Amino acid sequence: MRILAFRAAVLLGLLAIWQLVAAGRNPVLYVAPSAIPGALVRVLSVQDLPPLPEHVWLTLREIVAAYALAVSAGLWLGFLLGLQKSLGRIYEPILAALYAIPSVVWYPSLMLFFGLGPASKIAFGFLLGFFPVALSVLAGIRQVDRHLVTVAVSMGAGRGAIFLKVILPGMASTLVGGLRAGLALSVVGVLVGETLGSRSGIGYLINYAYGLLMTPEYAALVVLVGAAVLAIDGAAGLFEARVRRWAG
Repeated sequence: MRILAFRAAVLLGLLAIWQLVAAGRNPVLYVAPSAIPGALVRVLSVQDLPPLPEHVWLTLREIVAAYALAVSAGLWLGFLLGLQKSLGRIYEPILAALYAIPSVVWYPSLMLFFGLGPASKIAFGFLLGFFPVALSVLAGIRQVDRHLVTVAVSMGAGRGAIFLKVILPGMASTLVGGLRAGLALSVVGVLVGETLGSRSGIGYLINYAYGLLMTPEYAALVVLVGAAVLAIDGAAGLFEARVRRWAG
């Protein structure tokens, strides 16, 4: 409760500072927090903006598709390289080097190849979410206690039993952390892709409001996106905590 109270106090303090800084200034450039509730009402009632629900639904579908692809490919490649040590030693440095490249440099090529439709946003979200998942699998496999594997083999356990009862619990915390990071980056990738070049989606609405200098509506959309991302990350955090308790 003390932590929650401290967080609330920090949030209220930041809002108060924001209100003081923005009050009396040009509303086109400075949006006070007191102006956001009215802008939220206008956004939700679809005043002066394209219809909100269809853009929200499109963005959610893109995020789900991008994350599902990132998890599928990341788990497959991570386990392949982690369980095959020779392949891991060869290809892990390449994977880490690709991950170190700023991801935004890939987007123009993706947009050129896939166009302005949802495919380029899904591809960008997949690209951002893939690397944390794959690298977390590699790191998780390497932190498994090899003595436990040796004991399981000596007691006659097969490969499936070793994987389910030794390797998976031993790497669960690292794996779930990578899945959570991949989810956050997939969301960021889709939204950034929609903002940089799209004709639909929440990112497109944000760019639309910004281009028409509808600053309160722009701020309201950003607040909506921030609240949704916090809710998604909070749910992922609860899942991570449950997995950590199971693995512990």
